[in-house]
Amino acid sequence: MFLILLKFSTNKARAPEVMADHVAWLKQGFDDGVFDLAGSLQPQLGGGILARAATRAEVEARVAADPFVIEDVVTAEILELTPSRASADFTFLLPEVAA
Repeated sequence: MFLILLKFSTNKARAPEVMADHVAWLKQGFDDGVFDLAGSLQPQLGGGILARAATRAEVEARVAADPFVIEDVVTAEILELTPSRASADFTFLLPEVAA
């Protein structure tokens, strides 16, 4: 599982110009079953994405293709998380244990 932090950079002012392409990129990530959750970092710091069902290399390639990254609207940080505990509502996020 990956936490992707997209923090605004010096080209933040260009976000409105690139927003439609960024939203299409997000939609593709959800359509491909890689992204599970996306939202804004507060207060107006950028965005965050929870991604699964991909290798680190696949996530890195996908993030590199984000129009916000390409146009330096955001800088991306990819953190890998191995879940070990979850509330009852989120147990589906835990890795399956081989029997």
